[in-house]
This record gives sequence, structure tokens and C-alpha cells, in this order.
Amino acid sequence: MDETLIELTAENLNIKSSQVKATLELLEEGATIPFIARYRKEVTGNLDEEQIREIETIYTYQLKLKTRKEEVKRLIKEKDKLTPEIETAIDACKILSEVEDIYLPYKEKKKTRATTAISYGLEPLADFLLECKNKDVEAEASKYLNENVETVEAALNGAKDIIAERISEEKDFRQALRDNLDKYGFIVSSIKKNAVDEKQLYALYYDKREMIKYAPSHRILAMNRGENEGILKIKLEHDIEKFLSYNIYKKVIKNINATEAPYLKEAIDDGYSRLLFPSIERETRSNLTEKAGEQAINVFQLNLEQLLLTPPLKNRVILGFDPAYRTGCKLAVIGVNGDFVYKDVIYPHKKNENEVVSEERITASETKVVNLVKKFNVELIAIGNGTASRESQEFIANVIKKYNLDCAYVTVSEAGASVYSASKLAIDEFPDLHVEERSAISIARRVLDPLSELIKIDPKSIGVGQYQHDVNQSKLSEALDFTISKVVNNVGVNVNTASLELLSYVSGLNKKSAKSLIDYRSKQGLIKNREEIAKIKGIGEKTYTQAIGFLKIYESNNPLDKTFIHPESYGEVEKILTSLNLDAKDIGSDKFNEVLTSKTLSNVSSLGEYTLNDIVEELTKPLRDIRDDYPTPVLKSDVLHIEDLKVGMELEGSVRSVVDFGAFVDIGLHDDGLVHKSKMSRNKVNHPLDIVSVGDIVKVYVIDVDLKKNRVGLSLFKD
Repeated sequence: MDETLIELTAENLNIKSSQVKATLELLEEGATIPFIARYRKEVTGNLDEEQIREIETIYTYQLKLKTRKEEVKRLIKEKDKLTPEIETAIDACKILSEVEDIYLPYKEKKKTRATTAISYGLEPLADFLLECKNKDVEAEASKYLNENVETVEAALNGAKDIIAERISEEKDFRQALRDNLDKYGFIVSSIKKNAVDEKQLYALYYDKREMIKYAPSHRILAMNRGENEGILKIKLEHDIEKFLSYNIYKKVIKNINATEAPYLKEAIDDGYSRLLFPSIERETRSNLTEKAGEQAINVFQLNLEQLLLTPPLKNRVILGFDPAYRTGCKLAVIGVNGDFVYKDVIYPHKKNENEVVSEERITASETKVVNLVKKFNVELIAIGNGTASRESQEFIANVIKKYNLDCAYVTVSEAGASVYSASKLAIDEFPDLHVEERSAISIARRVLDPLSELIKIDPKSIGVGQYQHDVNQSKLSEALDFTISKVVNNVGVNVNTASLELLSYVSGLNKKSAKSLIDYRSKQGLIKNREEIAKIKGIGEKTYTQAIGFLKIYESNNPLDKTFIHPESYGEVEKILTSLNLDAKDIGSDKFNEVLTSKTLSNVSSLGEYTLNDIVEELTKPLRDIRDDYPTPVLKSDVLHIEDLKVGMELEGSVRSVVDFGAFVDIGLHDDGLVHKSKMSRNKVNHPLDIVSVGDIVKVYVIDVDLKKNRVGLSLFKD
């Protein structure tokens, strides 16, 4: 482990070097991030998952940078060009691009105009021009004529090619251009000739010019997409003459009145337009895309985390309702544990535009719903928000009112439900059901236990990302996996009911070890305690240590097995309880909590402060679910129409998705209303995520209703 890099990482994150070193050592030993964050707080100084991940990312980059520096120094030395000045400059580099800039002039090149000119012996002529001593240029050039260079003009052109390439490879000029574009440059978009944009998706970018430093991430990604689809043309612009005059002309042309000056200017202009600018333009656009992608991934992660933390509506019988026109609405009843109970189909909507739905068909559909609600004591109807959702909400609201049912309904995002329903996982689970019937079950389960159901679906199909197909897919997958793992381990897992997918995200487990656990559970029945898990084939000692604290066993005779307390601390916990005359079977009771919280436990335990605090919290709230701190979905019994809305109306809604420019809020309409970030606060909002998160229940005010486009503008504050 490199001590210098540890210090650099610590400095970058504004934490102690000892914290970085301890964290890296734990990671090297194979400890998972969730395990370190929860059970090694004393070692790391209470670092959370995000900080641990940052340590790993930054240290890895610094290691890569150091390795590249040594490699570049070796390569330059092999050419016998390494000087103390170059070595010092390489050592001072803080990012990889700086190292590459230094290496560029020494890099092995494919054949270029400059390398051809050098092979013809014209490099001394280039050096002559750069000296700028006001000599006879043509006379000097005539000295270099040979079988490959037949004219003075050809000799001078070759010399200029050499100078042009040198200009484009000079690290100071490259950095100056980067800085100039970052500070004063513009990104310009225009519609391509003969391009067809039928839905006018990119109308905003047909003729747009804005400063690079102010261009938001979502617009960068939108422009990229428009360019990739052949609709937009994108370029970067800045004041070229000003840049060249200030940064290159005066540094290269030592005497503007010298005879060599015009040739140097031509070489500089050519080097800039043909080599330097295109290179830095590509790099700048790549950096803009990378930063925009990182922002999009970050937004996706935060949205996904909030969605997965949606509180479960536990212990309810739920009717899943998958809306449709022609094929009918699929119904599925699930029990309090999520078990599939019953299915049916109704046809309350017209199957095509010209059809008129008969009263008999509507009545038959109503009767089926009412019978299901009464027979199975359905407390909640979960309606998917896809095709025919609006009509289905109206139908259900009418049924509840007409038949005076003690029941409510909730709209559920069905994004990804069809992906899950057609997957091997769904087929294995419900081999005798059709895809749409599985969708109805999935919709119901998304309300009963969102985390357990959503984890079965590729997060890219859940519908809470922005421009997710335009970002680095490898980085996106890695980030989303991290987020899912973080949520699963913060919530904990019921070892006797958890699915293979859920268990696979538990710290220390993978698909193979999770399957071993499920196979054991299938053969032996309920797992009775944590000790039993240690004996399962496929669960080694290391896996057990990493995973066991996150695996809860509610059927265990040991109350500690129902908590996040790690078995490695059981001995200390028993010592604490004995010293206080408390019994573990009473954990969570008022009397138990009163005694426990009134004592200074550090006097009776050798555990560190962070671990001790966590244990006290688990003992006082053993069955606490962190999801209980988040807002529950809005339950409804009536329906809202866009025609009902008036500017100034106050409504309650649930935040469905957060993007860079605002948030989409479900207020009960077919399409979500938009709260632009300018309408989130009377003060400046840097990013909507500073104000709202997915799942938040918010009070909104209607500020615009567009019936033609079926759009609603909302505000979080009243004008």
C-alpha cells in the first residue's frame, strides 16, 4: 500500500490518512462495503458506504496515475529524451490527461504530414523558422531540396507541417485551449440539412448557442442523442483570434516583423485548425459527456434508492389490477405474505375506438371486482399506470363509491413489470400463468413490499433514470448495483422468506451462496437461528462473517437474531444485559429501554462508542425498519380529471421521478405534472434533489393547464 497515495486520497476526501489506510486494508482482506460501514465503524472512524466507495475509487485512480507516470518516464527515457525538467513535470501531474500531454510529442505516431517532412530532412528548416531571426527564408529553404523535396515551396510546406504538429502537441497550448473553452467557449447546436424530427423532440436545439460552463447535464446528453440520431450538428466555438493572439502567436513568433513571421503564422493557424482544436474539442466534448453521464447516474442512483425505500404496506390483502383495452384488465389477488391467491379478467373498457361498452359488460366487471373484494377481504387495489390506467382508475373509483366498499386504490408505476413478467424468473415462479397475469401480481406486490419485488427487475427498466441509455453502461450498472446492495443491507433480509434475488445482494453472498441457503431452506424447513446458517454447505466462515448480521431470523429463540447485532458482539451484549439485570427476551419493552438508556454502558463493555450506540439502538428498536421513516404511497377513493383543474388549485401528490430540470409528480392524472426547479423554492435551487426525492408526498399548486398537450405545470409554493 502506497503511503503517499493514502495521504493524497485522505486530502481529497478531507478525512484522516488512518481512516483511508484502515479502509483499504479491510477491502484488501475481502470485506464488503456494507459490512465495513456497519460493523467496522471503530476501525474506519464511522465512514459510511459512500465514503468507503470514494476511498476505493480515488485510491485506485491515484494508483493508476502513478503507474502511468512511471511508464511514461520509462518510454521517454528509452528515446533518450528524459530530462530532469520533464521528470519533474511528470511527477507534478495530478490527472492522467496532464501526463498524456507531456508524453504526446514522444509518442510513437502513425505516418503524418510532419513525420513525412522529418523523414525528408526538413526538421532543421522548421527550427530555422522558429528562431525568427529575420533571414532570407527562401534561400535557407533551397538548401533542403532533394529527390523528395523538389521545390522551395515544398520545403517550406514540410517545415510548416512540422511546426503545426509541434504546436498541437505543446502541453501549455493544449491546456490553455482547454481552459479557454471551459471559461469562454460555447456549445452550438443546429439542425442538420434534410434531417427529419417528426415529433420535434429536438426543437429546442435547432438553433441554440450557450456557454459551455453553464450548459446543464441533461442538455448535453440531449444534444448528444440528437447528434447520434442524425438530427443535430454539434460544435464548440470560442474567440479564435483572441485565443491565438494571446496564447500562441506572441509565444511562438518572437519578432512579428521578421521574414519568418508569416510562415510561422500560417503554421500556427494550420496546427490550430487541423490538429489542436479538433483534438481538444473531442476531448472537451468527451469530458462534458462524462460529467453529464456521472450526473445522470447520480440522479438515477438517488431516485432508485428512494424508490426501493418506499415503505411496504404490510399485512394487507391486495388486488393487483393490470389495465388494458382489447385484452381486458387482468386481476390478481395476493395474500398478506405476497402469495398468489386468485386471478380473473374483466372487460370494462371499449376494445376499439368505435365500440360502445354495454351496460351488461360494465355490470359484470363491477360484480367480479366487488365479489373479489368481499370474498378475500381486499383492503387495497393497486392499479398499474400504463395503457387504460386512467379509465381503470375511474372504473374502480366508481365501484368503491357505488357499492360502498371499505377499500382504497393506489396507482403504481408498472415500469418494468412486463420485463419481469416475461423473464425466466417469473415463468419459474408462475409457470401456469400468462404474462399479463404475472404483471398483475407484480403490480400488487410492488405495494406490499416494493423492495422485494423491484429487485427482481433490471433497474434500467424501472423508469426513474434520465438519459440512461446515453451514459456509460458499465458505470451505470456498477453504480446501480452498489445502490441496490446499500439499500438491501440497510433494510436487512428475512432469511426465511427472502428470494434468491434479494439474498444475492446481501453482504458476502452471491447467486451461488444464496442458492445454497435457499436449497437448504427448501429441504430442512425454516432456519431456526443464525448458528444454523454457519453449518450450511456453501456458506464458508468468511461468507458467514460478512453476511450474518444482515440476515434476520424472526423465528429464532434468540431475540438478538432478529436484529442487526452481529454474532461477534453477542458475548458483549450478554455481559451488558447481565450487569443491568435485563433479559434479552424483553428487548424493545418500555421497562427494558428505560433501564438500558439510563446507564453509561462504556463502564461495563469494551466495545467502541459507535458499535455500542448501534447495539443500544437495535436493543431498543429491534424490529425497526428504516423504510418506516419514508412517506407511504397516496391512497385514493376518487379520481381527478385534467378538466377539473384550475390555476391556483392546491393538491397532494407523490414524486414519481426527479430529473435535472425538475420533478414529475403524480397528482392522480394519466400523466404526471411537472414542477420545474424554478418553481420549487423562492430561492435559487441548484438541483431538484436538494428539495425533493422519489416517493415524497408533496403539496403542490397548479400554475398551468394545457388541455391540448395534456400537460400540467405545478409549483411547490403559492404565488
